[in-house]
Amino acid sequence: MNAKKDSTEPVRAGGGQAKQKLLAFASLIALIVVFTVLKPDAFMTQDNIIGILQSTTVIGVLAIASTFIIITSGIDLSVGVLMTFCAVMAGVFMVNLGLPMPLGIVLAIGMGCLCGALSGLAITKLKVPPFIATLGMMMLLKGVSLIITNTRPIYFSDVAGFDQIALGSLIGELIPSLPIPNGVLIMFIVAVVCAIVLNKTALGRYTFALGSNEEAVRLSGVNVDRWKVIIYTFAGGICGISGLLIASRLNSAQPALGQGYELDAIAAVVIGGTSLSGGVGTILGTIIGAFIMSVLINGLRIMSVAQEWQMVLTGLIIILAVYTDNLRRNKK
Repeated sequence: MNAKKDSTEPVRAGGGQAKQKLLAFASLIALIVVFTVLKPDAFMTQDNIIGILQSTTVIGVLAIASTFIIITSGIDLSVGVLMTFCAVMAGVFMVNLGLPMPLGIVLAIGMGCLCGALSGLAITKLKVPPFIATLGMMMLLKGVSLIITNTRPIYFSDVAGFDQIALGSLIGELIPSLPIPNGVLIMFIVAVVCAIVLNKTALGRYTFALGSNEEAVRLSGVNVDRWKVIIYTFAGGICGISGLLIASRLNSAQPALGQGYELDAIAAVVIGGTSLSGGVGTILGTIIGAFIMSVLINGLRIMSVAQEWQMVLTGLIIILAVYTDNLRRNKK
């Protein structure tokens, strides 16, 4: 009994994890200060801050989904395209089939769960490595999205209130001086719920346990394959929420969009302190990492840095974050 309990005990955020989050938060503050000093009239304006918040919502929610996968020492390259696929299916349900918006939202998130479950089954039952399984799912979903839409966007113009999911502002209606978009509110709600799931439920406990020592969990009698499928299914549902946010923000489902978002999401997760080797990670750190990515990209654009150099700097940051993670693990 004791062995079983110990083998599935989650790895909580210790001193090293707390230092990593503190370092990430300090880096975020430093970026804000630097861009404020360099472009005071452009960076610290209400419109630009709202723009940063809006751009963080999609990456932030995708990064939360990736956090669960990476903590299990897995990887999911399909999250960006899965987001697009869920947006496309939302368009199919609400626009093409004329279903009510609440039902369309539930079905779109359900499609995310289904695709996540299929990835999990490919990894557990077919024994395909997560990198290959999710890469295949990425290509499959991209093709299906283009086929369903005939490569043309689906517009939500006739779906009343759909654009308000991300662009409306419940907070702004109560406090006119704070027109924070609903998408930001949704992102933080998702973050709080997922933090509770990760730290207070069996799903979170097994997420940490699988990343810490999967074989020990298996030997303790836990159905590892089942829990992996559940974790990938849960992450897929979160990607569905991200798909609804980006579709609402654009008021359309763009079938060619999505590829490349997975890299930003993974970067946010790693920068936030989640270890690529598994067993360690927090939702708070991931959100901080997502804001670092958004602030960096926004600041570089304001300073008119060419997009190719933005990509170079982003790549260097990812390499540095992984290197820092390796140093931290070696010290342990």
